Amino acid sequence: MQGQTARKKIKTIKVNLDKCMGCRACEMACSGFHATPKFSSFNPARSRIRVVIDILNDEYVPVRATDYAKAGCDGRNTYTINGKQYSECSFCGNVCSSRDLFKEPDSGLPLRCDMCKEDPELKEPWCVQVCRVDALTYEETEEEGEEEEKLGDLEIGLDSLVDKYGLQKVIDGVARMSRKGQDVNLG
Repeated sequence: MQGQTARKKIKTIKVNLDKCMGCRACEMACSGFHATPKFSSFNPARSRIRVVIDILNDEYVPVRATDYAKAGCDGRNTYTINGKQYSECSFCGNVCSSRDLFKEPDSGLPLRCDMCKEDPELKEPWCVQVCRVDALTYEETEEEGEEEEKLGDLEIGLDSLVDKYGLQKVIDGVARMSRKGQDVNLG
């Protein structure tokens, strides 16, 4: 199959800044969907989408959790859109050390938007379904290219733990947990 490129599905959530009014329904729906069991609790701190709010400037920017970044960026550009100024961080979905967005509140591990992946697949992610002003819209397109292998939650979490504590401490911790598990299974 050399020389041929496959078609891959690109799933995106588009944001219309002029329509968002900061209700944060998207945050509640996301946190409920990712609760265990589903919709058993609602905690926006566990949401994979956050509305960055600046009430004084009447700015509401829904941002989805994307990638884990080992360090915060040093770029602090500002953008002017429809006469309003936004900081670069207002649009950034990276989990980084510069802010506490998109970190699991109990463990500090990174959260990442999975587009409400479920079997059977949802028509649209929950954040889009609950947005009554159409500030969030879901779009699927296809383009040519190779599928990228994405890290799962486990790999992203381990990567952030290694960055924070070092590989040897993580290995030692897993070894201790493994021994505890064996002791429980023997008893």
